[in-house]
Amino acid sequence: MPSQLHEALLQLFRNRPELAPELLREALHMELPEYTAARIDAADLNEVQPAEYRADLVVLLLDGAPVFGIVVEVQLAADERKRYVWPMYVAGLRARLECPVCLLVIAADEACARWAGKPIEMGGSSRFVPWVLGPSGVPEVTDVAAAKADPELAVLSAMAHGKDADVEKAVRIALTAQLASINLDEDRSRLYCDLILNSLHEAARQALLSMKPANYEYQSDFAKRYVAQGRAEGRLEGRADLVTRQLAVRFGVLSDSVRSQIAAASSAELDAIGERLLTAQTLTEALG
Repeated sequence: MPSQLHEALLQLFRNRPELAPELLREALHMELPEYTAARIDAADLNEVQPAEYRADLVVLLLDGAPVFGIVVEVQLAADERKRYVWPMYVAGLRARLECPVCLLVIAADEACARWAGKPIEMGGSSRFVPWVLGPSGVPEVTDVAAAKADPELAVLSAMAHGKDADVEKAVRIALTAQLASINLDEDRSRLYCDLILNSLHEAARQALLSMKPANYEYQSDFAKRYVAQGRAEGRLEGRADLVTRQLAVRFGVLSDSVRSQIAAASSAELDAIGERLLTAQTLTEALG
């Protein structure tokens, strides 16, 4: 049974198929053919015989017809069986598409990445080498504009670097990913914010939740973006929605009465909630 982390990581790729070729190109420096679109394809890689082989995810790069196939595998720990079936995944997809194919392994930690990256001896002089991306290879996304343009990569960055020994760096990446996530649709916003928080070690999690400029001075500039976004909405309804999302990120699911209170708030009241949100320890304190 796939774990929750396994499925959550795959969801990033399902939500944004372009993430797979982006990581191959930018993080692993792989040359890809020209393509105009990327889409999720069936992950069943079966033979005519009864044996069934199912990859985690398949991404197709298209230029009218398929020009490249990417088998995406999320690997949380070493599993020697995978070293026998991975080549089958690639061979099966290559036969189906009749175009080049590769395997991209997203490893949960560096030890798993080292294991997954070992060449697989196929017999004779043939060998199969997966493309492997461990946490250290995931780009560190700290630019808010770039994160908003590619929120899935920002969340993957937060998950990869959330336990970094440099607490300030971990919090900065996590906060950038949160800023990229809060204005997405409700399902993605909730999932991504949960993934970000759960990926942090305790010191970074507490720093992010408290957002105390006295401890992490640079955070105050990032935190002001929350208020700035609300002011930039231009309409009271949009600003109320933004404040609601910010409160939900900090304090969890909001009751209907709280949502109604925010929806009925004036422009000045929304400004006040936004300011208190930067240092408030409880929802009651934030609401004033």
